Amino acid sequence: MRKLLQKLFSGFVVKMANKYASRPNSVRIHQALTALFKSINQQPGKKGLRLDFNQNDRFIIFSDQHKGARNYADDFGFCEHNYLAALTYYNQNNYHLISLGDSEELWENTLEAVKKHNKKNFELEKCFLQRNAFTKIFGNHDLYWDNDPLAGFQLESIYGQKVKVYEGLILQTIVNNKPLQLFLTHGHQGDMQSDGNWFSKWFVSNVWAPFQAYLRINPNTPAFNNQLKSKHNKLMYQWAATQDAVLITGHTHQPVFNSLTHLERLYIKLNEAIKQNDEAAQKKLHDQMFKEKISGAEIPAFTALRTNYFNSGCCCFNDGDITGLEIADGKIRLIKWEYKTKNQPIRIVLEETELAGLLFNNLEQSPTCGAEDWKSKVAH
Repeated sequence: MRKLLQKLFSGFVVKMANKYASRPNSVRIHQALTALFKSINQQPGKKGLRLDFNQNDRFIIFSDQHKGARNYADDFGFCEHNYLAALTYYNQNNYHLISLGDSEELWENTLEAVKKHNKKNFELEKCFLQRNAFTKIFGNHDLYWDNDPLAGFQLESIYGQKVKVYEGLILQTIVNNKPLQLFLTHGHQGDMQSDGNWFSKWFVSNVWAPFQAYLRINPNTPAFNNQLKSKHNKLMYQWAATQDAVLITGHTHQPVFNSLTHLERLYIKLNEAIKQNDEAAQKKLHDQMFKEKISGAEIPAFTALRTNYFNSGCCCFNDGDITGLEIADGKIRLIKWEYKTKNQPIRIVLEETELAGLLFNNLEQSPTCGAEDWKSKVAH
């Protein structure tokens, strides 16, 4: 019976989850981001840290693990081996771990259940904390860390020392004698389904979680699921486009690099190939789009002129993949950890660009390279 219901309802559940999971309000989003960015700059340490970094510093940004209780409603369970491998790699290479919100799924689970079933990844996160290289940001699903009087005690019981959790973080550096600020926050601000909405929390806890557990459906489709930017990501980008800073968020579970999703980048490449009458490039792109089940070749109506919005994606995709953002060696990279064989994680660089490129005002001026270009460079 369950298999029949899965077959009947899986598509519908994913569609409804994508449609109703967020209800962003542009005014609320812009006001909240502006207020938080201003607060961190004027009063660092209160709502968020402001950290200086240089070419030798390394950061890894993961968001939206949604660590659960290892039941059928736990979207993180299948991804855990990738996450553990990634944390081991980044700790060994002296990265600073930034957990950008919704790390724990506390709408669907009790904290005690999450603590019990996630000891391995908490222990690895503790390694970063012991090196003073761990920054924890809260999101809407782990808002508990910000508003519960026992949160400090619980964090100390998990990590063995006190941990302060922030709403945001500003990383700042000098590139080509010019200041560059990277503003990081979870990104739920202004989402009326998530930002202080008690009904959403009740619905997820009491209706969605049992339904999901019974059907065993994870609505987090693969990282490159061939979509234009979600409405929420568009509104985040619109705020970033008016700023002299780079915005990095999570929350939507949709990776965005240099203000573009994978699909949008494909369309831009196709458009350039058509303009240049490059039939070989057009054929290659058409073949790729056919393989990825992208219908049609018409350039969609979207605008992204500034390269200053990024989204880390999530660590709970239904194929076990996790995505994140690395900042290292003067570059920012979109990376994916996936299973090469069963439970054998590998790291893949999907996109990268120089931090210096983020100082440019438009996409054409900012050089980037995709996964194929990156592999070619490594091979040579």
